[in-house]
Amino acid sequence: MRKKLLSGLFWILLANLLVKPFWILGVEVGVQNAVGNEAYGFYYALFSFSYIFNILLDLGITNYNTRNIAQHPQLIGKHLSGILGIKLCLVGVYVAVTFSVGLLMGYGSEEFRLLALLTLCQALNSLILYLRSNFEGLLLFRWDSLFSVLDRVLMIAICGLLLWGPGIADRGFRFTIYHFVYAQLAAYALTAALALTVIGRRAGLRRLRFDRRFFLVVLKQSAPFALLVLLMASYNRLDPILLRRLAGDADAGIYAGAFRLLEALTMVAYLVSVPLLPVFSKICKELAVSMPAASGGQLTDVVRLVFWPMMLFAAGSAVAGNLMAEPLMELLFPGRGMQYVPVFQVLIFGIVPIGITYIFGTLLTAGGHLRQLNLFAATSLVLNLSVNLLLIPRLGAVGSAWASLTAQGFMAAAQLLLSVRLFRLPARALLPPAPKEIALNVKSLIIKQE
Repeated sequence: MRKKLLSGLFWILLANLLVKPFWILGVEVGVQNAVGNEAYGFYYALFSFSYIFNILLDLGITNYNTRNIAQHPQLIGKHLSGILGIKLCLVGVYVAVTFSVGLLMGYGSEEFRLLALLTLCQALNSLILYLRSNFEGLLLFRWDSLFSVLDRVLMIAICGLLLWGPGIADRGFRFTIYHFVYAQLAAYALTAALALTVIGRRAGLRRLRFDRRFFLVVLKQSAPFALLVLLMASYNRLDPILLRRLAGDADAGIYAGAFRLLEALTMVAYLVSVPLLPVFSKICKELAVSMPAASGGQLTDVVRLVFWPMMLFAAGSAVAGNLMAEPLMELLFPGRGMQYVPVFQVLIFGIVPIGITYIFGTLLTAGGHLRQLNLFAATSLVLNLSVNLLLIPRLGAVGSAWASLTAQGFMAAAQLLLSVRLFRLPARALLPPAPKEIALNVKSLIIKQE
């Protein structure tokens, strides 16, 4: 199991670290510099709004499917045809709810024009994530790695051509936020089509299946996952929406710019959790069924394998980012960097609780402890909302950064303590491995790749 996890981490980190930093710190920064803070803040607030209701496209099915296929891989053919039919129906629900809430919030024609494109992007991205969950459940990490970056590779090519292509400036072309969204739409569509082709052939997919009974069974089993994703999306994406309402587009744009480097670092923590979910799911199944002693030791080994590298990465990134905030922000936003620095210096420390959450939240999800996770997420949402409403009127984007850090810190501490208690993790699971053990892990990984 450790070899499979190391192999999965190797491929997914390699693919994403080659592509996504350039997307986040190169293309997205280039787009924001090209369109300005107000236009990008307008886009980012609507993107966050569409992201909150993204759960209606999935209802927890993706995480449920990863866990279920990892434990019962023989079900992939039946589940693929049935769940694709369900997701097609959910697109209509998502669009209806998103636009209805937009009307209640007083959105006008310009907001709805952009929101319509963003809802299509969210629908296609949700489909890609579901298709990838099948590769993850089958432990096909090389395929998963490919489709985890293909959309971004295509976006980089399209946006790079429009932003910096030869002769673009001479022709008087003006890049707008809509070009950015159209590029995303085209990239998602092509990636979804290719992923569906590959997994469809492997699963023997011939047609979609609209089965009411199957829909109700999947919905019942995935409902706790759906609630968890909704609550976590809400407290993670609430900040720019509240900022736009209480402080304006410019503050939302500053927050988005300061958040970007944290988002790039968070990507590493997220990527570690991708192979962790199926691996933890298999171990938790063994813990419940047959080999408690062996599996318990295996769980400790896996937690130990990922926890301290994550903490070293997160703590080092937080301290270095805080100390180098001014040159980093000036590098990303020449001539305007200082307005991002106070926000970034608070936000960057969020990488530590985020890293903890991606490990122990994944473990609790694999173990089926969704009720406790949902309680923690609901409390984090209340904390985030309360601190935002208290601090935004006085501190603007800096206040929103403190709200984010507060919610993330509570969530991480609660998940860590609950995991130690429920899984009886010994102290050594949270202690760094010896250098000899690290060398053996690296050696096994090299042998595996050869």
